[in-house]
Amino acid sequence: MSQDVIAVLFGNPFAVMNTVGLVAFALVGSSKAIREEFDVFGIVIVGLAMAFAGGVTRDLLVARVPLALQSPIEIGLGLLGVSLAVALSVVSSSPDTHPVTLVADAIGLAAFATTGAIVATATGVSAFGVVAIATINAVGGGAVADILLDRAPFILFEDFYASCAVIGGSAYWVVGALGATESTAAVACAAVTVVTRLAAVTYGWNLPTVQNVGRLSD
Repeated sequence: MSQDVIAVLFGNPFAVMNTVGLVAFALVGSSKAIREEFDVFGIVIVGLAMAFAGGVTRDLLVARVPLALQSPIEIGLGLLGVSLAVALSVVSSSPDTHPVTLVADAIGLAAFATTGAIVATATGVSAFGVVAIATINAVGGGAVADILLDRAPFILFEDFYASCAVIGGSAYWVVGALGATESTAAVACAAVTVVTRLAAVTYGWNLPTVQNVGRLSD
């Protein structure tokens, strides 16, 4: 068991990014549920859904058993994120908008874009496949969490969010295509994604809507 823990934490780029992503996204999802005044069970479900839905979808796309069903460590990491969200709610009445949660969301997005790109590359899919799976892995959990919270997934609105994962996944493929190691490509993907997302939050970047474009042309 101890060897499994070491492997998860330090074994390879995928394990490190997966660990970070699970904890971060479970925290974010649970914080959203707490804000909506869900009960304890609901908080756990939303938190774990955000942590695992993207990765499960990724694994199904590449025809392998989801990691969430293979190791109890995965669930333990998700529950750690849920616990952190509960602790955060003690000191903040709006845990979902707390700076810790916003940063965790950016880190989780970057981590899961990277794990998706790593898995996709290992299966030999095209460049489009790498970017697509990286993006699905990164934003799938958030979309499912929003559905459980009875609201339209915010990645479908003008917020600059899923685009960050697209850019990060593209960076992974480009760096890998230039002959860099998996670790280098992973760092590039994570760095580009998290920096882009934090910049979007800081400066209020949004994608244009058709209505906005129409008003500009008037």
